[in-house]
Amino acid sequence: MITGRLGGIPLVVKNLLIINALMLFADFIAAGTFDIHLTRILGLYYFESEYFRPYQIVTHMFMHGGLAHLFFNMFALWMFGRVLETVWGSQRFLIYYFVTGLGAAALHTFVNYLEISSMMASAQEFMNHPTPELFAAFIDDHITRPRREVYDFIIRWSDNPENSAYISQAVNMVRNSVTAQMNIPTVGASGAVFGVLLAFGMLFPNTRLLLLFPPIPIKAKYFVIAYGLLELYLGLTRPGSNIAHFAHLGGMLFGFLLIRYWNRNTRKFY
Repeated sequence: MITGRLGGIPLVVKNLLIINALMLFADFIAAGTFDIHLTRILGLYYFESEYFRPYQIVTHMFMHGGLAHLFFNMFALWMFGRVLETVWGSQRFLIYYFVTGLGAAALHTFVNYLEISSMMASAQEFMNHPTPELFAAFIDDHITRPRREVYDFIIRWSDNPENSAYISQAVNMVRNSVTAQMNIPTVGASGAVFGVLLAFGMLFPNTRLLLLFPPIPIKAKYFVIAYGLLELYLGLTRPGSNIAHFAHLGGMLFGFLLIRYWNRNTRKFY
């Protein structure tokens, strides 16, 4: 750990900023020099994936998918986290950060489990009776934005449903789809950052924030509520997107529960 303050940034927030930036830089160097992608090693995989390793539960919080991903997470951490660390102290803030980050991973994994279990059940139903209709149902229910070639394949197979080559091809496509879903790594500090945002809204509910789009002021409590509802809506309506909406909600949920636990004998939120 680096001691002292840098430009008024508290200890834990400062070190988190530095570590996350260094990990992205290391990922760029490793990929460009050795063709080693650290996000694929340190990102969090589904627990039944062949690439899952227990340490990923923690390491995924320090990996990011690019400069923009890193910037927005670290900007929010700097903006809100430094205030929280100043109020709580470094030890409590560090505990909060990791609890919300791990809680985000837990909820994301649980939702992933529900989605993959449903996907595997549909896949098994298709395997038992490989028909064009069941294949089309599997694609519609579990594949986000399938390629046009998939629909062309369904049309060709429907014209000749007993064709063994088509059946074999469809079976392989279903198996590969399930495997691909399990082998998608999750990276980023977003879950913990959303927990930080939630805490700021609870501690300073009437603080006015100036939005960028649109550029209007809004109280922190309303911003947090609106953001949470938006994440819930997106999580329910876009389950196959590249953004882990339920990880964001997990960070907020576990942050709320931890703050309530800390303050179970007082009306204050800190």
